[in-house]
Amino acid sequence: MMVLFLLLLLIALVLGIVGVTANGLGYLLVIGIAVLVAALALVAVRWSRRSGSRPVR
Repeated sequence: MMVLFLLLLLIALVLGIVGVTANGLGYLLVIGIAVLVAALALVAVRWSRRSGSRPVR
């Protein structure tokens, strides 16, 4: 799971850098931000499932 998160984070970073530096490719920045939000949502869902499955003693 962590590998997927780090891969999505790396993709978002690369797309963001290319989107900012290249002229006329601002849409890559938007796609990079969307990938970052998706990665954070994926991790949040995963952590919420993990915390809810613990038995109460």
